[in-house]
Amino acid sequence: MSTTTLDRKSMRNSVGPGPAFHRVLNSEFIKFRTLLSTLILLASTALVMVGFAALSAWGTGQFAEQAARDPEAAAAIAAQGGDIAVTIPTSGIAFAQLILGSLGVLLMSSEFTTGMARSTFAAVPKRLSPFLAKLIVVMVSAFLLTAVSTFIAGLVSLPIVDNYDLKLDLSSSQSVKLLLVNSIYVAAVAAIGMALGTIVRNSAGGIMSLVGLFFVAPIAFQLIPGDFFVEARKYLPGNTINPMTAVEHVPDTLEVWQAALVLGAWVVVPVALAMVLLKKRDV
Repeated sequence: MSTTTLDRKSMRNSVGPGPAFHRVLNSEFIKFRTLLSTLILLASTALVMVGFAALSAWGTGQFAEQAARDPEAAAAIAAQGGDIAVTIPTSGIAFAQLILGSLGVLLMSSEFTTGMARSTFAAVPKRLSPFLAKLIVVMVSAFLLTAVSTFIAGLVSLPIVDNYDLKLDLSSSQSVKLLLVNSIYVAAVAAIGMALGTIVRNSAGGIMSLVGLFFVAPIAFQLIPGDFFVEARKYLPGNTINPMTAVEHVPDTLEVWQAALVLGAWVVVPVALAMVLLKKRDV
């Protein structure tokens, strides 16, 4: 074998150190905040959460007025400990997870559909660096946006619930717990979405996979008869949020620590698979 052939092989197999990780992280953050589609999705998330909180505040107030005249409605309120307004600021979480999860998908899938991945990995030969940088950016952004939107949603809901003589204390331990846990949950969904975008490498396919996992699968598992599906439904990622935010343990659901571990596994496994495939597959 000639020296030229050996040199070519060594050049092809060797990967330089590339830029430092903090520079890659800064680059990914610049790309994230300068894309118009990203800003639209972030703004839409905030608007949806605030809008649904206001609508939920009005609906809860109407229900409370009915409870004053209906013993059955009053019993339903008593079953919740009398505090029916505490979940109002997080009433739009289901839609927030869909939007920010889709954003996570688009962050990676668009790299491959537009051909930007070639430029990215040419500038940063170690492929895991930009992937991890994107993951940090999307998870931190999802957490902060959800937390801020939840707090603003609470502020918007306060005058509405006051009209119905309902109490909403945004500084209570349960309100803070709901804000933090839901923010972590949405950040986890965004990470799962980004992993799906990396695995599928197609925006539509990744988003449909996300919708199927979080919206279709729970309904399908509920409709299919059998104890297996009843038990398996508890371990779907979308069903881990309720045990973690409940005031008391709800029967036939996971414990708080079990739900947290299950959600963590749903993040770690797809992300690890995405990292392996990203290193092994061609751009």
